[in-house]
Amino acid sequence: MISDTSASPVLTRDESHALFGQTMGFVALTSAFFALGAYLGRDMAYQWGWLWFIVAIVCLFGLQAAAQRSEQLAIVLLLTFGLVMGLAVAPTIAYYVSTNPQAVWQAGGATALFIAGFGAAGYATRRDLSGLARLLFFALLALIIFGIVTIFVRIPNGQLIYAVLGLIIFAGFTMVDFQRLRRSQDIRVAPLLAASIFLDVLNVFLFFLSIFGRR
Repeated sequence: MISDTSASPVLTRDESHALFGQTMGFVALTSAFFALGAYLGRDMAYQWGWLWFIVAIVCLFGLQAAAQRSEQLAIVLLLTFGLVMGLAVAPTIAYYVSTNPQAVWQAGGATALFIAGFGAAGYATRRDLSGLARLLFFALLALIIFGIVTIFVRIPNGQLIYAVLGLIIFAGFTMVDFQRLRRSQDIRVAPLLAASIFLDVLNVFLFFLSIFGRR
């Protein structure tokens, strides 16, 4: 959750543009570190993914604590978060690369179009989407429960249903995060905003990978 910045001065148009550029630059850098982590961990056993995932959560909490105190530390934690997340999902991506590499490229292209479309919609809309964020959070919890159920109970096309519902939920999260980027009044939150948008990108990519990799 991004800290309350109601006491911060309103950003000028140029400062808002600078915040957008800085945030998206951080997203690109985090994605690059994610790709590096996925490459370094391509031969890693699946069991290590859980450990790296826990480390990633620690980095995310550390990023939230550091955002208002040290921009340099926040950036380091953001890039570390991207690298560790790459290590966490490296075995999954390596599996698709070895068995169905076309699915990886299709998922990447679809993700770019998805984020660009819903991000632009969220950034441009004048309707307040803050109330939608809470609904999306509970929808995400329900999706996680559904995913756990599909592990133990065979549901026809359960994996496809899970991925499609996930895309719907993260379409909403993407719009909310990009509107938050437009409305932010504190340029110091750029690393936090970048982390949120990066998580949107990552989840959308994994959902598309699940869909395109079904063959």
